[in-house]
Amino acid sequence: MSPPASSTQTPQRGTGRGIGIRTAAGSDERAHGQLHVYDGDGKGKSQAALGVVLRTIGLGICEQKRTRVLLLRFLKGPGRAYDEDSAIEALQQGFPHLIDQVRTGRGEFFTAEEATRFDRQEAQRGWDIARGAIASNLYSVVVLDELNPVLDLGLLDTDEVVRTLSAKPAGMEVIATGRGAPGALVQLADLHSEMRAHRRPDDADGEPGQAQGLEGIEIYTGEGKGKSTSALGKALQAIGRGISQDKSHRVLILQWLKGGSGYTEDAAIAALRESYPHLVDHLRSGRDAIVWRGQQQPIDYVEAERAWEIARAAIASGLYKTVILDEINPTVDLELLPVEPIVQTLLRKPAETEVILTGRCKNLPAYFALASVHSEMVCHKHYAERGVDLKRGVDY
Repeated sequence: MSPPASSTQTPQRGTGRGIGIRTAAGSDERAHGQLHVYDGDGKGKSQAALGVVLRTIGLGICEQKRTRVLLLRFLKGPGRAYDEDSAIEALQQGFPHLIDQVRTGRGEFFTAEEATRFDRQEAQRGWDIARGAIASNLYSVVVLDELNPVLDLGLLDTDEVVRTLSAKPAGMEVIATGRGAPGALVQLADLHSEMRAHRRPDDADGEPGQAQGLEGIEIYTGEGKGKSTSALGKALQAIGRGISQDKSHRVLILQWLKGGSGYTEDAAIAALRESYPHLVDHLRSGRDAIVWRGQQQPIDYVEAERAWEIARAAIASGLYKTVILDEINPTVDLELLPVEPIVQTLLRKPAETEVILTGRCKNLPAYFALASVHSEMVCHKHYAERGVDLKRGVDY
């Protein structure tokens, strides 16, 4: 992280578990690929993987690097639609020949006791493809979507999977998603982020209460990796839905506390706008420095308010079907923005407008109670804590 401009403190590596985010300036880049594991019962696991894919492709296009991605989706056979289907369609239409997708399994839920020979054959087919792709070293990123529940169901040999992943090519990023990651896979992982669902207290009948809230308000928070990355996945989903429905589905991405340059979201979004003109608008605000509590500068308040005025007008207008307020949670937690105008804007938003709010915070603001989805990213393990440099196109 870069310190405030007025500070002489030496920048530190790591996840920076205070309020604020890592800036892009002056960061070193790692070359060695990592194994990422996203699990938990909260929303955002597959979205985070898609966000990494978008960053990787965007950086590759802008810097003319070789980037090729394999999306291998277990337990997602035909007969059922998934949120990420439209996002993948948008990626494949916009960036042909850069993304390969394979789907295996059946479309309905089943338990370990209900598993059939077909389920085991499909899981093995998917793993055979994954194993060959990893050995080929043709891909810079391999996403093994829903691999975790496949292992939890006993459809594949966990030890064999772990052995293969431990021998993957040095530069390859591998992302495993889904609930129930086995201990051996978590132990091998360089990064383990749990998406934890927040639900309301039990209802009057004693049944576990689901988060009701307002439809179309989603919050991604916590200290784990995957918040902004999940938001990028949501942007892809929005564009894909518009394409599949043959109508405009415009997206606005507003980012707080992300001034300066060097963020690969810029490259990813620029690549999207080249393929889908007029569908994506993007604005970043803030200084190119981390903002510490008690060290806020006047420009921090000005920049935060500038972005909020744009956000408020965009939400109220209904012109955008998806509005992403990236890092607004720490901005509010730092008291750079008041809470009540955000609450009122969300209460009055058009029904068809989806608003995504991201970022960690120590004190949950009042608008969290309005969310229909609240997913907390819990960091159990992160390679940055071992001094491993972050990587453009994957981590930022």
